[in-house]
Amino acid sequence: MRAQLVMTPHLADAVFDDELRDRLRGAVEVDVDRVVSDPRELGADELAAVDVLLTGWGAAPIDDRLLDAMPALRAIVHWGGGVGFISPTVGTRGIAVSTGREANAVPVAEWTVAMIVLAAKDAFWMSRRYAAERRALDREELMPRSGLFRTTVGIVGASSVGRVVIERLRSYDVNVLLYDPFVTPEDAAAMGVELVADLAALAARVTLLSVHAPETPATVGMISRAVLAAMPDGATLINTARGALVDQDSLVAELRAGRLRAVLDVTEPDVLAPEHPLFDLPNVFLTPHLAGSTGVELRRLGASAVAEVERFARGIPFAHPIEP
Repeated sequence: MRAQLVMTPHLADAVFDDELRDRLRGAVEVDVDRVVSDPRELGADELAAVDVLLTGWGAAPIDDRLLDAMPALRAIVHWGGGVGFISPTVGTRGIAVSTGREANAVPVAEWTVAMIVLAAKDAFWMSRRYAAERRALDREELMPRSGLFRTTVGIVGASSVGRVVIERLRSYDVNVLLYDPFVTPEDAAAMGVELVADLAALAARVTLLSVHAPETPATVGMISRAVLAAMPDGATLINTARGALVDQDSLVAELRAGRLRAVLDVTEPDVLAPEHPLFDLPNVFLTPHLAGSTGVELRRLGASAVAEVERFARGIPFAHPIEP
């Protein structure tokens, strides 16, 4: 069974250490040092012989024309999250697809919970005030609502990340509300959350609102002016999903008014113009899309992908399949 690595070439070393490379070689026939961003870089005979594509960030689109040139292809193992670069016809062609979405959800959820804790403790805003005033600050006077104890956290989207966030919040003494039109009351009860059918109604009850929905035509702008207006004074919006899910102009207006706070790892566009107000507003903690897997966390993605290749080579169904 022959496999080919398809991703931005320099990422391979970050994702696959020597142990993972040895495991790959033990499972399939593969040249772990030959990494291409586009399978079209291979010769026609090489393409025709590939059984498994191991893909990652930077992989070129796998369209129908390319699939036609790979008649032996039976599996695509993607160590990244989204698989929109793969033609949806893979299902009708009998090609199984696996994703690293579950593995990548872990660091995003860890980041989110850390942001929830720090935002609830007023850490970002008090740090700036301390640096500006350089004097003793009275916590009880300046932070009367600080802390997580019995606060209400709203989760928008029971995605892979949203579910891990919910699970990890169980160790905190907080009330968790969930908005997700695809979750049943039974599912919500199993997760230990209160399902709220109206997003604005949920927003009106929270101290912190954390966004974890995917970007689709239906979710773009879902954190609308009305939803933001419903949030209580002093509440914090946390977004580690996609910037397009938030009505950014309305958010800036609320932030300029000093009514809300925001912790934003994503924006629209993802890299803002240098003069954008989000860089300078004192009630914003802004980071350059750091929540997902970085540094040593990339090895988790590699380990998940290699395990899927090993399963496929042994004839075992994927642990993390994407349905056609």
